[in-house]
Amino acid sequence: MTAIPAPRSGGGRGGRRTNWEKWGWIYMRASGVLLVVLIFGHLFVNLVVGEGISQINFGFVAGKLANPFWQWWDVAMLWLALIHGANGMRTLVNDYVSRPKVRAALKVALVGSTAALILLGTLVVFTFDPCLGADEFPDLVLSICNA
Repeated sequence: MTAIPAPRSGGGRGGRRTNWEKWGWIYMRASGVLLVVLIFGHLFVNLVVGEGISQINFGFVAGKLANPFWQWWDVAMLWLALIHGANGMRTLVNDYVSRPKVRAALKVALVGSTAALILLGTLVVFTFDPCLGADEFPDLVLSICNA
């Protein structure tokens, strides 16, 4: 008869192991709460404050991305949302993909695509330059680039 190790005993492998499923579960709850705050704050500032939706244009976005507060707000929203979504997809892959090699390949693809999107999104937020093509569209970015 096979003995089942006691809960929290480390699984009988001579030491404690990190319970990644537990930490993934905790992350989903914490990031979900933070995302609600970040997203509703984002929507409130963009759609309610000021002139509402009619204020959103290239200049509005360029002005927001010139402010470090909004840069970090957007990056936090980006990172939390992408990791939250990837963790949810990882759970689906674990639950519904039965072949180990296919499961491993899907997880590698998931990590790779998430990392690429986080890298590209972060670069866009922190390296955005509204004046890069100002000579082609002078009336659109005139007030931003002449300041």
